[in-house]
Amino acid sequence: MKEYAKKFYQSTAWKKCRKSYFNLKHGLCERCQGTGKIVHHKLYITPQNINDPDITLNFNNLELLCQDCHNKEHHDKYSPVVDGLMFDADGSLVQRC
Repeated sequence: MKEYAKKFYQSTAWKKCRKSYFNLKHGLCERCQGTGKIVHHKLYITPQNINDPDITLNFNNLELLCQDCHNKEHHDKYSPVVDGLMFDADGSLVQRC
């Protein structure tokens, strides 16, 4: 968890929102219908929008995900390997070992 988000995720408002959304979705991952675990923000929380309840507490910006789908959202999406090719931080093709 990012340092700037700790206070928000520990807040009563978030805990109530998360629980309510989880119950609304019957505890099922919205992508694979597995066991939901993480209430994910579709529009990611940033230091600039962390105090905006239209971003942080709005059901339209939430999605219940299982751990695998959440990992895919955050890790696979930004993986340096795409279609068997590897890219460096600048987006340049690099040779795989």
